Amino acid sequence: MPKILLVEDDPKITLSLVDSLTESGYTVLAFNRGAAVLGSLLHSEPDLILLDLGLPDMEGATVLSMVRAVSAVPVIVITARRNEEQIVRLLDLGADDYVAKPFTMVQLGARIRAVLRRTGSAVPQSIDVGEVNIDTKLRRASLAGRLLDLRPREYQLLLTLATSQGQVLTSTEVASRIWGDDVPGADGRLDALLSILRSKMGESATNPVYLHRVRGMGIRLAAPE
Repeated sequence: MPKILLVEDDPKITLSLVDSLTESGYTVLAFNRGAAVLGSLLHSEPDLILLDLGLPDMEGATVLSMVRAVSAVPVIVITARRNEEQIVRLLDLGADDYVAKPFTMVQLGARIRAVLRRTGSAVPQSIDVGEVNIDTKLRRASLAGRLLDLRPREYQLLLTLATSQGQVLTSTEVASRIWGDDVPGADGRLDALLSILRSKMGESATNPVYLHRVRGMGIRLAAPE
């Protein structure tokens, strides 16, 4: 049963979310302050965090940065702000998705399921592609026994491709799995992310080893022949 850590300071919204999420089969731990998140995160090991930005003790973006400093746990941001620049900033800080208020439980439930699918909760604990190993429980990857220093988005790109190893995924499909739908500038962001991941894996666009661009089709991850 997936465990969700909910950070929301409005008691009515908290009660409603806890009831609905519990009925949907999730275990929910609720907090109304950002400062309580880190302590709980370290001992409760949630599968996902729902983080409201409008907290009374600190900015939600600050909480997100603190979480990302110690954990790769998936985070869905709840925001009343629809500013494109703000949303892009949150995604760059490591949020896996966002929902804008007001939202329905149907919409939130779909976002939660999508994030859990693409962040590894519905994939094997260990995935091997040649000498690449991905530990989906610890959310880390290694190449030939060397731990790769991956940021959350880089790890997510590698995991997305690894779960369909050998298959070509379109750029739109990959971007959607990483950032969700309708994220501004997703194509350019994906190109930049792929370039960084290649560099950390010791390869390049002109000398690919595992990460291959297929002209006019998309991207695939495959072990060297």
